[in-house]
Amino acid sequence: MTEFVTVVLNERIATLLLSRPPTNALTRQVCREIAEAATELGGREDVCAVIVFGGHEIFSAGEDMPELQTLTEVEARQAAQVCQRAVDALAAIPKPTVAAITGYALGAGQTLALAADWRISGDNVKFGATEILAGLAPAAGGATRLAGAVGDSKAKDLVFSGRFVDAREALDLGLIDQLVAPDAVYDAAVTWASRFMDYSPEVLAAAKAAFGGD
Repeated sequence: MTEFVTVVLNERIATLLLSRPPTNALTRQVCREIAEAATELGGREDVCAVIVFGGHEIFSAGEDMPELQTLTEVEARQAAQVCQRAVDALAAIPKPTVAAITGYALGAGQTLALAADWRISGDNVKFGATEILAGLAPAAGGATRLAGAVGDSKAKDLVFSGRFVDAREALDLGLIDQLVAPDAVYDAAVTWASRFMDYSPEVLAAAKAAFGGD
């Protein structure tokens, strides 16, 4: 049983649904559940593509700061490793993956979205590598993944400043691949993922592996 992550299957497209209101903050438990669900989906023969979705209000506001503030230095390092495993597990799914992004994708939440192959966003979404605003550096490979999407110079600007990026700038930077109306985000992600339903899962896995490991 999982508390915050649910997997829903519809015509061979699986949705990994985050549900920890109000902001889908990434506690250690949420990250463990993401890693477990992603690993399971990677091995399922009845799944041809995966959508990661935070619901219609918000994708994820990043790491749970109230939880982090209760941790010792050792526990905080362990929590960063747990978050890293969740991001890596999503990236390692040997199937096409699409992040359907609503509301906010901040800090580790943005990094989680960057672990998907593509990102579909509502035109009102805010993005940000906001860790520095809390006196932290990006964890879970956040800086590396951001640089892979937008290049080193732009990634450093975002990481060092912690500034918010609106959806239009995110599209221009290459953070996202398609911009749609807020209410159309999930349906657009399903349409994107549906393009791969007729292809061999083995060939898709090999094609994804050809880009190298994350």
